[in-house]
Amino acid sequence: MTGRAERGALPGFGLSLGVTLLYLALLVLVPLATVVLRTASLPLERIWELATSARALASYRLTFGAAALAAAINLVFGVLVAWVLERYRFPGRRVVDALVDLPFALPTAVAGIALAAVYAPNGWIGRWLEPLGVKIAYTPLGVVVALTFIGLPFVVRTVQPVLADLDPALEEAAATLGAGRLATLRRVVLPELAPAAATGFVLALARGLGEYGSVIFIAGNLPMKSEITALLIMVRLEEYDYAGATAIALVFLAASFLLLLTLNRLARGSRPGAAR
Repeated sequence: MTGRAERGALPGFGLSLGVTLLYLALLVLVPLATVVLRTASLPLERIWELATSARALASYRLTFGAAALAAAINLVFGVLVAWVLERYRFPGRRVVDALVDLPFALPTAVAGIALAAVYAPNGWIGRWLEPLGVKIAYTPLGVVVALTFIGLPFVVRTVQPVLADLDPALEEAAATLGAGRLATLRRVVLPELAPAAATGFVLALARGLGEYGSVIFIAGNLPMKSEITALLIMVRLEEYDYAGATAIALVFLAASFLLLLTLNRLARGSRPGAAR
């Protein structure tokens, strides 16, 4: 014992905390504070009028509804894709595994153009759906398809490491004790996957709420029908209606933050040992 404090390779807590707060302030807090301050200069009645117009409310319903539906679809099929990739070995597995990450690397505008071309009435898939009365491109359903496409990797990559660490001996032990496949899935596998799956759902939902590029090419962007909130904000800016743009942005920001905060708390509460 020399009485001298040992020095680590990384800087101390004070310096690390200061750098972290400065970084977050410059990238997150200052831009968001600008929106809040710009909106706060308006009378409260005017803010309410701009943020609750019929067109704004329709965009909120579409954005939140489509993002939630797409995240729910990815929750189901993302877990299934992760299960297949981790539990089975088959020809082309590495290619399929790489394709899962394609929405991460692909520019969102390219994704939107590709989806619109495929699901348009004269597209490869759209031409077969058109006679059945199913229209995807240029409808709210197209928004769901685009958000499902860009959100899938979040669920797969969140669940996959948990499946890799899940010992198959647990399932074998359950089968030895007489549990069927459904009982094993419900009582052994799903409780282990639930926290990761919930986290993937939240990440997919957050990505869907903020998505823009892949949606505008397939949505049709019809006011009151297939116009997302991000596009409405852009329209207001192009019209030099900065008050309307910031009012809508502030309401959408607050609603998104509260929703994600609630879902994060629910996801943490579902983790084993969270109550301790």
